[in-house]
Amino acid sequence: TLAREIALLLLLSLIWGSSFTLIKVAIPSIPPFTMVAVRVTLAAGLLLLLAAVRGHSLPRHGSVWAAFVVQGMLQSALPFTLISWGEALITSGLAGVLNATPPMFVLAITLMTGRGRQAINGRKIIGVGLGLAGVALTIGLDALSGIGTAAPVAQAAVLGASLCYALAPIWAQQFAKLPPIVTAAGAMSCAAILMLPAAAMLERPWTLAWPPAEAITAVVALAIVCTALAMVIYFRLIRTLGPLGTTSGSYLRAGFAVILGT
Repeated sequence: TLAREIALLLLLSLIWGSSFTLIKVAIPSIPPFTMVAVRVTLAAGLLLLLAAVRGHSLPRHGSVWAAFVVQGMLQSALPFTLISWGEALITSGLAGVLNATPPMFVLAITLMTGRGRQAINGRKIIGVGLGLAGVALTIGLDALSGIGTAAPVAQAAVLGASLCYALAPIWAQQFAKLPPIVTAAGAMSCAAILMLPAAAMLERPWTLAWPPAEAITAVVALAIVCTALAMVIYFRLIRTLGPLGTTSGSYLRAGFAVILGT
């Protein structure tokens, strides 16, 4: 039912809203590429295990795995890294406003390309605008004052992550015939394959000091709850609510991020 899907959207928004706080806990002692590499690798292992326990086998066609690579990059590897790096340089409030823009990107992409299951009408356009305005009011208009003074590259990084989050659900529609756990496991495995060598080459994590317990706990929570569990819910919602409906959780996510951050 629609009520069940809305409840799942609320749960997904709560889970992803908590990721901003967890990233803030981990980023002082764990650099972004290493954090994301550990996060997606743990999540991929858990998702593969869950898929096997539920009796699902992964696709064997190379074209499906090529699509998984793109999905893993758009949904996980690239945006996770951009947000983690950006949050080290700008406030979480400003990051929350900038990261609430995926529905606007989805709207623009859908209008330009015609892709997406749901027709765009005037009510949805107004809804997208009102949602973003609500995010700005929830977080506080003073957060917007940082746009003119905060690190512009960091702001661009968070906006880049939002663009990835807008493209990912549109791309993910091609996996509609696959069980959500299979899509999540395949895409996350590809994200891990992308991030592990990147972290090894750029940050050499084996040379870093051992992080404190709270940072390790934060990364484990990011992997299990904010990535593995969240992706199973996410790929289900792509099929039931469509790209625009799913990305509208960005507005709810910002509100939860403020509450949890406080």
